[in-house]
Amino acid sequence: MQKRAANQYFNFTRKERNGTIFLLLVIFLIISIPFIYPVFFKERILAADHPGEELATLKIQQKDSFDKYQSKAYNEPGGHSYFQSQKRNNNTSVEHGMLFHFDPNTISVFEWEKLGVKEKTIVTIKNYLSKGGKFKKPEDIRKIWGLHEDLAERLLPFVDIKETAAPSFTAKQEFTPVKYEKKQALVTVDINESDTSAWIALPGIGSKLASRIVNFREKLGGFYNISQVAETFGLPDSVFQKIRPSLKLDHTELKKLNINEATLEEMKQHPYIRYNLANLIIQYRNQHGNFASVADIKKIMTVNEELYDRLSAYLSVR
Repeated sequence: MQKRAANQYFNFTRKERNGTIFLLLVIFLIISIPFIYPVFFKERILAADHPGEELATLKIQQKDSFDKYQSKAYNEPGGHSYFQSQKRNNNTSVEHGMLFHFDPNTISVFEWEKLGVKEKTIVTIKNYLSKGGKFKKPEDIRKIWGLHEDLAERLLPFVDIKETAAPSFTAKQEFTPVKYEKKQALVTVDINESDTSAWIALPGIGSKLASRIVNFREKLGGFYNISQVAETFGLPDSVFQKIRPSLKLDHTELKKLNINEATLEEMKQHPYIRYNLANLIIQYRNQHGNFASVADIKKIMTVNEELYDRLSAYLSVR
């Protein structure tokens, strides 16, 4: 009877066993927190809040950086490395370094050591500067990862950042005009005889403009005045004025249209006639017979004195 009572006392139901296991897991988790926390929650580096340009956060893994700089062994004056001297002084508190005015952008590792800054913190600073970082104002040293707040406050009155002088330029250097030699025309071009290669030799004339000038001349039947070259499509007036002194007109023999025999297709190809005037000439000729003289085209209402003066040199009634 007593044995049965003891068995009942020490036996657990399924619900009690599950509760006991859960309780043991909770206890194990609580015990493990101090070991798990550093793995999942790393200390973050304070981000800089410098207006206009953020100061780099100095987010560098100190162990790797320390190994890197230890291998370089920053040798300082006096025949010993910074790391050797730091080991010899490892019993000295960082709060009791020597105070003197310094520029954090330029001082050496040995001088950081004299200020009382820790070895790994110096490595972090040097890494930051080597990557192009820069301290803009004294308060920026507070953002150095690993620099104790008390030490930063102690060093702050002694920070003396030198402004980098911008390169100076004299007015002569800055505003000296650059002189370019103007392209001179090496040839004189006869506007009725020269081919495209001769035109290309002139300043500002490329292959396209040279072809347009020659084509325009052929459609006209030749030039009788140098100023007619300026009528070429796409030729800027500034370029024409530049090449004009190099142009000459020795031959004025023009190809003429017989307005009593030319067809509509032939006349409309001429740049000064085109389709509308060519059609009127054909109609007048059909109604009144052949033209007795070139001047008779002035009887056509659309032909004024200006157009007649331009066009008459290219017409005949033979």
